[in-house]
Amino acid sequence: MEYIPNIVFFVLLIAGIVLFTLNVKKIRRNILIGKPVDRNDNKSERWKTMFRVAIGQSKMVTRPLPAILHIFVYVGFIIINIEVIEIIIDGIFKTHRVLSFLGPLYTILIASFEILGALVFLGCLVFFLRRNVAHINRLRSKDLDGWPRSDANYILMLEMSLMAAFLFMNAADFRLQTLQFSHYNLGLSPNAFPISSHLASLYGNASIPSLVMAERSTWWFHILGILAFMNYLPYSKHFHVLLAFPNTYYSNLNAKGEFTNLSSVTNEVKAMLDPTFIPPAAAEPHRFGAKDVHDLTWKQLMDSYSCTECGRCTSSCPANITGKKLSPRKIMMATRDRLEEVGKNMDKNAGKFVEDGKSLFGDYISGEEIWACNMCNACVQECPVNIDPLSIIMDLRRYQVMEQSAASNELNMMMTNIENNGAPWQFSPSDRLNWAIEN
Repeated sequence: MEYIPNIVFFVLLIAGIVLFTLNVKKIRRNILIGKPVDRNDNKSERWKTMFRVAIGQSKMVTRPLPAILHIFVYVGFIIINIEVIEIIIDGIFKTHRVLSFLGPLYTILIASFEILGALVFLGCLVFFLRRNVAHINRLRSKDLDGWPRSDANYILMLEMSLMAAFLFMNAADFRLQTLQFSHYNLGLSPNAFPISSHLASLYGNASIPSLVMAERSTWWFHILGILAFMNYLPYSKHFHVLLAFPNTYYSNLNAKGEFTNLSSVTNEVKAMLDPTFIPPAAAEPHRFGAKDVHDLTWKQLMDSYSCTECGRCTSSCPANITGKKLSPRKIMMATRDRLEEVGKNMDKNAGKFVEDGKSLFGDYISGEEIWACNMCNACVQECPVNIDPLSIIMDLRRYQVMEQSAASNELNMMMTNIENNGAPWQFSPSDRLNWAIEN
């Protein structure tokens, strides 16, 4: 009977890991729906980009306050979870603070965990107040109405709860240690509990059984909360916690403003210029641009899952600032929503997509949105995890222009002039230098 809690813990641990693995596999499958694109070149530069942007948080520091708070949460939460190793060992083998044999090093570790835990709690609290009390436009935008706003609040409240449980667990442990009770009496230095030693007074004159119950209940809440957090991530924008690293590694290393050429168009031009050129046979009918998520690349789909919904892209977008409908953040959220819908469609149909009469362009993203973009790359520059909303906008535009012939009159006129006159203006090429003639 005494090992039942340990058996229950082990079963829940395995179940949590299996469920997380299955969810991650679904997301990987969804991402690989996209078309291939080679992002394996220049590996040294890619590693540097990942360390600089994802680990070094280099693009966060442009806004100091959220950058500092994010570092608290980012560094604190990752390092504190080292303690989960000890919790797992204790949970399986019915031990208590199995790593306490490390002596002074253990004191330093636990003290560091507590300080970081308090900073994580503070950071999450300020983020919660910024989202729900402060009037920050990018955090109060209509893009976030409904689930996105709730999702952000849920995760912040969960993180604060986990940190509070961790600190109150240590507080009860500290009180039991001072009472020299049973296996809680490990002779740990009070310096190991710089935060929880002060919280211990909140337990008042609680009895030893009450303290044991408090320590055990917060222990269970902490570890089960971490398992719940882990399995909530695939359904949340906070999946960027994991995807930020591969997403920055596979960043587009080309200069901003350098667009990709469609191979089908390139081959057509080569054939016109060189009669001996034989274009490679297409394996399947080629679509110009993108109508749905199947037409985007796997990297663009990974971008959609990596989006933090922070709104930095939208707050820096000139089109959005001037009141136009375009929101780069909404472009990424809509792409992810459509990709999730396609994934659920495949789940219901034995892994195959069955046409549902919907598409990314039209049902999720409108023509008004994509044509409001002036291609300035501000959104790409601002994104803290190197997401590229502009590439999706350009592929949707290509589809509308090259397959639907649905560009605006002004754009159609410009393209006609380029075709006929070799320039965007409605003047004959022979008159192009007339402006330079002195009268």
